[in-house]
Amino acid sequence: MHVYRTHKCNELRVENVGQKVKLSGFVKTIRDLGAMIFIDLRDHYGITQLVVTDLNLISKIHKINVESTICVKGEVLKRDKETVNENIETGEIEVKIESIEVLGKAKNILPFQVEDSQKVKEDLRLEYRFLDLRNEEIHKKIVFRSNVLKFLRDKMTDLGFVEIQTPILTSSSPEGARDFLVPSRLHKGEFYALPQAPQQFKQLLMISGFDKYYQIAPCFRDEDPRADRSPGEFYQLDFEMSFADQEDVLAILEEIAVSTFSHFTNFEVTKAPFVRIPYKEAMDKYGTDKPDLRNPLILQDVTEIFENSDFRAFKGKTIKAIKINSKDVSRRFFDSMVDFAISNLGLKGLAWIRLDNDKNLTGTISKFVTSEMLDSLKAKLDFKEEEAIFFIADEYLKACSNAGDIRIELGNRLDLLEKNVYRFCFVNDFPMYELNDDGKIEFNHNPFSMPVGGMDSLENKNPLDIIAYQFDMVCNGYELASGAVRNHDTDIMIKAFEIAGYTEEDVKRRFGSLFNAFSYGAPPHAGAAPGIDRMIMLLLEENNIREVIAFPKNSKARDVLMKAPSVVSDEQLRDVHIKVIQEEK
Repeated sequence: MHVYRTHKCNELRVENVGQKVKLSGFVKTIRDLGAMIFIDLRDHYGITQLVVTDLNLISKIHKINVESTICVKGEVLKRDKETVNENIETGEIEVKIESIEVLGKAKNILPFQVEDSQKVKEDLRLEYRFLDLRNEEIHKKIVFRSNVLKFLRDKMTDLGFVEIQTPILTSSSPEGARDFLVPSRLHKGEFYALPQAPQQFKQLLMISGFDKYYQIAPCFRDEDPRADRSPGEFYQLDFEMSFADQEDVLAILEEIAVSTFSHFTNFEVTKAPFVRIPYKEAMDKYGTDKPDLRNPLILQDVTEIFENSDFRAFKGKTIKAIKINSKDVSRRFFDSMVDFAISNLGLKGLAWIRLDNDKNLTGTISKFVTSEMLDSLKAKLDFKEEEAIFFIADEYLKACSNAGDIRIELGNRLDLLEKNVYRFCFVNDFPMYELNDDGKIEFNHNPFSMPVGGMDSLENKNPLDIIAYQFDMVCNGYELASGAVRNHDTDIMIKAFEIAGYTEEDVKRRFGSLFNAFSYGAPPHAGAAPGIDRMIMLLLEENNIREVIAFPKNSKARDVLMKAPSVVSDEQLRDVHIKVIQEEK
């Protein structure tokens, strides 16, 4: 007999009745009935009920705390019909214990009950994550994650991709977020950077002659946490293809998305080909480049209708309108939406009008809406009785963004979203460049993307009008993947970076290896990278990405389990030639 177990805690059935077995696991519950004690024993696989009637063993069990690990030996018994537990796989049997050994003693007082761990504060859960992960529901999520990863690896192998690991310690490069820097002990004053993505390496692999590469890649970005963004680090299914164009990459993304989501859910999944929405159209209609297509509400531009309005807040602004059915909506609803716009979005207010069943117009700006304007709204928006319109006015991008947030809130509050569906789309035709807060031109998306029109566009177009071969895959309002056709021409690369403020020397210094490799016969190549954490979050219908990561950092980017980040010793700092300067209070 094995030293710890003959069976796992989900294996025993009525066919095993009469057998002598050995089980090991965690004590989930102890139910003391005096002359008889029942123990639910839990391991990674399931639960088995133990029964103890021997007085010597009962006295020993009185000293065992819940969550201790034990090893027991006993005989499998069939439960009475009225005591069968249909909620567990081993519910028809129990094991009568003949011996028990404590393998690992648990403290008498736990920080929380494992079965109730989801009800306690997140930081406490994460501080004792090893206990939190014993919770059956949370444990299943991590197992589910493992199954998804295996499925993805098998899928990529079937599609002809080769799995290759790329370095974690690399050089710093401008890729849209702050780098995590690692000081070098051997090279004084120099630093490695953790990769924001394997961008340069994946391109180098194409130049190296690998036709199709992929990996489950860890990525590191010093960004502020969000509910759908893991702070510090995340994983993506990184892939790249030689002699490929945008259509090839989109086809792979569709295959990955449809096959994975269809395999792991019973929800309706968008069939390929996915609808493609140009970036400009996405901003105009949805107010975001990651539209939730389950929401039927659409933004409409009514700037011209209010061109001569006396309403001061509309003067010289882009005006976006959202029409809703207001038949069953109370005045309190409109007031709460105004409060939301002010409190959550920082707006000064939220204009709205409503047409009742008697064709009477009410609302915060009804007195500013002339009969001519009302006729125009009826014609353009098909505005009818028992409908209402919300208006958002600002400069173009802010008007779109704020209206997009109002659209999302209205969709949720009015319960308009389609249920039990995954609605996929591609957002493409991203601008190559944008203006930063200082009014300077910078890359909008991926600096290594090929501009549509190549060198001709870079030399002859307004930079803000240049479109790139860049695209995102979006599902239910979440960006699930980003991709691009890569720039493999050194002349185009130099010009593209020059527009963003980099000299040729900057490019050669920052991307020397890639730049040099392009001079040795680079094939055209393209790729993308679906976010694995976010994909699993959607599949499990979670709202918080930390729920699907084994050891996540908290909402303040702290690892409260391992106490990171933390202060290190002066000796460690000296080893890497770092001196910490204390700020004056």
